[in-house]
This record gives sequence, C-alpha cells and structure tokens, in this order.
Amino acid sequence: MRQRPLRSTAGANLPSELGRFIGRGGELAQLGRLLESSRLVTVTGVGGVGKSRLLLAAARTAAEGSQERYCDGVRLAELATVRDPALLELALAEALQLTDHTTRPPRTVLVEHLAGKRLLLVVDGFEQLVDECADLVRELLRRCPGLRVLAAGRRPLALDGESVFPLAPPAAEEALALLVARATAADPAFAVTAENRAVLVELCARLDGIPLALELAAGRLRTLSPEQVLARLEDRFGLLTGGVRGGLPRHRALRTAIGWSHELCTPAERLLWARLSVFAGQFDLDAVEYVCAGPDLPVEDVLDLVGELQAQSLLIREETPAGVRFRMLETVRVYGAGWLESLGDAGRLRRRHRDWYLGLATWCELDWFSPRQQEVAALVEVELPNVRLALECCLDEPDEAHLGQYLAGTLWFYWAGCGRLAEGRHWLERALEPADEAVEYESSRLKALWVLGYVAALQGDAAASMSALYECRDGAAQSGNPVAAAYAVHRMGCLALVSDDMARARELLGTALEQYRAAGELNSNVLMCQVELGMALAFLGDLPGALALCGEVREICEERGERWTKAYALYVLGYAALDAGRTQEARRLLTECVAINHVFHDLVGLVLALELLALVTVAEGDAAEAAVLQGAAEPMWGGVGLQLFGSGYFNAPRLMCREQAGELLGAERYAAYEAEGRELSREALVGRALSSPDERGGAGGVPRQAGRPRGSRVPSSRAAADQP
Repeated sequence: MRQRPLRSTAGANLPSELGRFIGRGGELAQLGRLLESSRLVTVTGVGGVGKSRLLLAAARTAAEGSQERYCDGVRLAELATVRDPALLELALAEALQLTDHTTRPPRTVLVEHLAGKRLLLVVDGFEQLVDECADLVRELLRRCPGLRVLAAGRRPLALDGESVFPLAPPAAEEALALLVARATAADPAFAVTAENRAVLVELCARLDGIPLALELAAGRLRTLSPEQVLARLEDRFGLLTGGVRGGLPRHRALRTAIGWSHELCTPAERLLWARLSVFAGQFDLDAVEYVCAGPDLPVEDVLDLVGELQAQSLLIREETPAGVRFRMLETVRVYGAGWLESLGDAGRLRRRHRDWYLGLATWCELDWFSPRQQEVAALVEVELPNVRLALECCLDEPDEAHLGQYLAGTLWFYWAGCGRLAEGRHWLERALEPADEAVEYESSRLKALWVLGYVAALQGDAAASMSALYECRDGAAQSGNPVAAAYAVHRMGCLALVSDDMARARELLGTALEQYRAAGELNSNVLMCQVELGMALAFLGDLPGALALCGEVREICEERGERWTKAYALYVLGYAALDAGRTQEARRLLTECVAINHVFHDLVGLVLALELLALVTVAEGDAAEAAVLQGAAEPMWGGVGLQLFGSGYFNAPRLMCREQAGELLGAERYAAYEAEGRELSREALVGRALSSPDERGGAGGVPRQAGRPRGSRVPSSRAAADQP
C-alpha cells in the first residue's frame, strides 16, 4: 500500500523521513551485516520500539549503497492494512509495481517476476497474517535465489535460515536525544536546562526508552512542564502496578504512555480518537467530518480536534498524490478501537465509514468521465485500504450483499482502467456468491455481473466472461433493464473482437451502441464501445467508417477531458494513418496513446500501441530502433490476459515489423537489437518510445533515408493478416 510520499531513490518506493532519524547507528550497522550473510532478516520487538523506522533506515542504506547486490531495487510492502489473506500476494505485487491482467495465480506472477531479480523486499506490519506471510516468503526465497527479505514484526516468521534481530529500546542518551528533538519540534522554545535535565532523564527511564512513548510524551511538553509530565506518569504507573516501583514490562510502559495520553485528551479528542480507529491507512478531513461528526462531536469542531491530535503525535499528516492525508499509527489505532468497542458504537461507525466510501466510489465513477480522470485514479489508489474495509463491511452482512455488489461494480473503472483486474475479480466474485437476491436490488447484481464479465474478458477467461454476461443479459430481459442489457451485449461484442470474429463483433457492438443511445447512456464505456466498433470496421477494411467513429470519440473525449478511452481511439486513428502512409501523423497519435496507457497501467492498450509504433519506426527507416521496441513489447504479453498475441488482426503489426526490420538488418542484427529491447524496464521503454526520431539520431544503424520499407501498409483483411 502506498501510504506515504515516495522517495526519488531509483528502484525504490521508500517513504520520505517523517522526522530526523536519531541514534540507532550501532543497530543499523549490525542489521546491514546480517543482510550480507542472511537472505531473511526479521526485526522483532514490542509495539512502538522503532522497528519500522529502523527497517526503513536500513532499506534506504541498502538502496543508496548496495547497487550491485540490489541492482533490481529495494521495494517496500506495507501490510498493516491488509486483513484478507487473499489480498496478501496482490499487496506484494503492488509493491513491486507488477501489473498482470492474466488469470494466473498472483503467487505464480510474483515468482516468475522475482526469479531472475537481485532485489531487497522490505515487509512491514505482517502480524495479522503471519502464517500466510511466512508461507509466501518461504516459497519466494526458495524459488528466487537473488531475493533477500528484510521484515519487521512483533514476532519472527519462524522460517529456516531466518536471522532474528530483537530490537531493544535505545540507550539512555539516545532516548533523551529523541525526546528533546521531538519536544523541540512541537515547541521550538523548549530546551534542556540544568534544572530539567534530571527530570527528563527520569521521564525516559519511566517510559523504558520506547520511542513511541517518548514521542507521545514530547507532544505533552508543549503545555506541561517536564515535572508535571513525570508526576502524571508516576500516578498512572502506580495505578497499574499497585504502587510498586521498579522495572515494568515494556508493553505495559507503552500502554501506560498511550493510556496516559488518552486521559490527558479532552473528552472530544478522546471521542474523535476512538472514531478514527475505523479507518485503515490514510484518510482525509472530508472523510473524518462525515464519518466521525455527530450531535456529540459537531462537524465545525473536527478540524481543530484533528490539529490537536496531530500536535500530540497521535495523528500523522502526510502529503500524497491525492492531497493531504492523515494516518494513525497502528498501536494508537488499536487502542482507540478498544475504546470504540467499549462505547458500543463500533458497528454504527463502521457503517458510516462504509457509506462514505460507497459515496466516494459513486462520485469517482461519475468523475471518471471528466478532466479529473487521472486524479480519480490517484484518489482510489490512496483510498484502497479503506475501500477494502468498506467492501468487507458490506459482504460480512448477508442482508447487505447488494451494497457489496454495487460497490464492486461501481469500481469497474479502477479494476479495468488502472490495472487491478485480479483484485477486482476477487471482490466481484465474492459479492456475487449469494445466489438469491431481493428483486429491488437486481440492478446492483446485474451491474456486478457485467463488470465481472468485462474483467474476465480482459483476463482472457472467455468461459467465465460469457457465463456472467449471459446471466446479466437474461436477468436484464426479465427485469426490464435496458441499460444492463446494453452492457452485456457490448461486452459480448468485445469478446468477439478479441476472438477475431469481426463480423459478429460488428453486429454486437453496433447493437449495443444503438441500445446505449436509446437509453441516453454516455460515458467512457459507451465511447469504448464506439472505438471497438471502429476497430472491427478497420480490420474488415472499412477505414472511412472506422475514422468517422473514432474521430467522433476523440472529439468527445477532448471536450470532456476523458483520456483513457481517447487512447484507444488514437490507436485506431494511428492505424489508419500508417495504412495511408502518413507516418509522422501516425507517430504523433501513437506516442500520445502510449503516454496515456502508461499513466493508467493499461497493459493491453500499451503493448498494442508499442507494436504499432514499432511498425511506424520501420516505415521511418530506423529498423534497429523498431527491433528494440518490438523486443521490449513482446515480453509484456506475458502479463496480458487477452490472447491477442495469437490474433490474426492484432498480431499483424508485430509480424510485419519482424519481417521488414529483419529484412533490412539481417537475422543476426535483428536478434541482437530485439534482445536489447528485452532488457529495458517499462519506464525506460516508454521513455524511448516517446522520443522523436531526431532525438534518437538514427543510431540504429540503418540510415533513415532508406525510405519506406516494402509493403508497410497495415493489412485490412483477414487474408492479409494471416500472412507469415
């Protein structure tokens, strides 16, 4: 889960420092030595002892100083918000920036990706899934010899070969330095004096030097003197231990610090703390005001209360791609959740939380068809942990399964448009498990069915797709739902398109388009139907018809600010421009298409555009660069669910590029340039594809003045497409 702003360290997704890392030099060096000798190192310790901070510091050191050992990068997987074991492997795939549209098990995808990599995987917050995480890490280490894992948790993974690094609280001087640094950050006027030093040292000792406890105490030094803080802590310890002084178990010291912070909060602050515990990961102020406000907590007071909790180190403010967010440390959140349960208000707050994210998903679906499309994608990405909680809340209650169907279906744009097919299918299938649904909620079930059919089609699972779409079509006919019927017919036409049955695709897509128009439906799906109809016409040789349809889509998209569907229209327009010999226009159209598909992690659109762009590059005379692009594009098909690699129509540009570039370069040189392309990362590939011929300088070895290769027109009939 990407919960915090990313560093610029190449090959790493490590968050920026929330505050200056103080002390721990010896532990950091020892951890580095353990990583040199062991492939699995687990940092253990009580909550709040600083495991995560040390883990990230070690990861940064590895990213900046071990380029040879971790030449494929350092990746962080934060698992604290993952509750469902089925999502564990998807969370690791997300951390590794893996986009896979196939029906392959996520574990298989992980193993295949990591098998040849030299990479450090950093895993934090696995306690709630320790057995499942141990099983996954064991297999990854066994099958991926270049992989090393650095983990942090309250207990080890208990695997053979694991080096366990128990983390104790910092030494007394480091604890004092941390307390002073955090107190100064909260109040710049704070200073250590001859009068208060002894009290501060005693305060650190009473809190057993636990960093989280010290940070909570530092937040109180804004308003209380060190003597007052120590006195209040003494009272609290006496209550817990019956007045007996002496060493305290560290978990009790931390709980004491949190409980004492809780007692020092105002009633309104305590209430907000408890209610905030229903969130997972990050959340914004709007969500807090909706979920947590009420007659006993006026909405106009929420902002100030959030500020107070932040000042007391109970909330952390973070910048994200979707704007300012807040986050509660897991230990603090769990304490608040206990209070919420004791208040008897947990169920109501979870439903409020669910309702907010139902509303957010509805708004995002509407806003997807707007200039804010990319912002919507970033927003759902940041809110994913809370969206998952909302889905769980819906599906845990049998009487509310229809809400789960609605939410999973409404997120179609995220599952299909942002590379989340596997997770989307997981939630859709769970939501559709109840066989008997009340008639008044039939529309939610029909929506989930056509979205499942869409997702399964994009994964290349034609049988599952058709089963869902036929059920949707029949249900729509019985319930008199013309919009659901149109979506079902549309996706059947899409399946025909990718199955090379162009005549049937033309018929079904044309019918769906008529049904959409009759129902007054207009959104990205409707425009995609028009583009897909344009593709079918282009492949059948009707380029004027394809141009008319896709040109209209392009105009509507530019008017509405829609980019995702526009990319597919640009593909068809680029196809037609290349067929007419207008290579400069084709390049301009296709590079824009590549850029958009890359932003939205759309592998299908990206690989199709890259292969057509490679053919354009041959037509421009740079056969070597075309071979590089082709070599880089071909491995991407492993992550694409649709079996377009074997399609006579969609496969034609690849075959023509290979034939023409191979003829100009010779088999040996073509193979060498193709192998060069296979080594490119996706980022490097996209950057190369977006460069102009002048920027490349024609360095491929075949002079650009060689002119247009023989027969560079794209085939517009099946007979031409089947040529070797």
